[in-house]
Amino acid sequence: MNRIAPITSTLLTAAVLGSTLGAGAAHGHGHGHGRPHAYQLTGDPVSATNPAGSKFEGIGADERRGVFYVSEVTGGEIHRGRVGSAATTEWLAGDGTDGRFTARGITVDRAGRVYVAGGPNGIGNDRPDLWVYRADGTLLAALRAPGTDVFLNDVAIGPDGAAYFTNSNDAQVFRVAPGRAGWRATLWADATGTIEREEGFNLGGIVLTADRRSFVVAQGNTGRLWRFSTRTGAASAVDTGDADLVNADGLVRQGQRLTVVRNFSRMVATLRLSHDGRRAVLVRQEATSPDRVLTTAKVLRGRILYVDSKFDEAVATGPYEVVTDPTR
Repeated sequence: MNRIAPITSTLLTAAVLGSTLGAGAAHGHGHGHGRPHAYQLTGDPVSATNPAGSKFEGIGADERRGVFYVSEVTGGEIHRGRVGSAATTEWLAGDGTDGRFTARGITVDRAGRVYVAGGPNGIGNDRPDLWVYRADGTLLAALRAPGTDVFLNDVAIGPDGAAYFTNSNDAQVFRVAPGRAGWRATLWADATGTIEREEGFNLGGIVLTADRRSFVVAQGNTGRLWRFSTRTGAASAVDTGDADLVNADGLVRQGQRLTVVRNFSRMVATLRLSHDGRRAVLVRQEATSPDRVLTTAKVLRGRILYVDSKFDEAVATGPYEVVTDPTR
């Protein structure tokens, strides 16, 4: 049963929740300008070297260019699509290309540079934890993050233009940016004294707040949201009342609307987030399709795009899709 928080009708106005609500953009019900309801991803055939089929997780959106990127967990391929076409292409090969055997969160900065989180790609070996590419596919950096147990999950661009990566194995956020000596990954925030490490996936989805003074980060295994100051890196709990956000994965902020994709819970939660990220009030919970496990999501040209991961299938089979309506 969907859970409805007691709110007044004024809280649902476009002024509070963002102008995209009226356009149906938050859940993909508005498909204007001939845009597709779903985008088709190219999967790999099941084989001895690829026994699980193709599974996906991250998505990054380039609003200025109308392009999005999707990461493939099984192999590390990066796929690219355009807002007006249902077809996508494999943009970057995987299976060891640039040391990449798996890929997770993705984001794009204003220059069109694509940042890719490697999940467990670098654990127990000397492979990179993350990559940075130009929009033409040129590799700019393949970096190790400080530490030996780093699972880079998701990534967002900060107010300084740097990329900030979350660590699912511990309460840490890493900063990636170019400097005089080239691209560098540094430990930006260590909140292990504030956020208890729990079994499973810890820090995941990350978004910048409306006032650009903090990040809101999801801790999926506990269902908590955390606020990281962009000035100091200090972490504090976001007040979410009694909202159930267990399995929180991808986060999307549109004005004061915060969409939380709850992967294996098969729910999407909508909250009203304060400008400073200190408080979030549950607006509604909506069940997603029982045939999908949605992971991350991004807004592109007024619509949220959700990745169908195929994580619920022991051997994944097509169709492989990015969808605009999480309930279908």
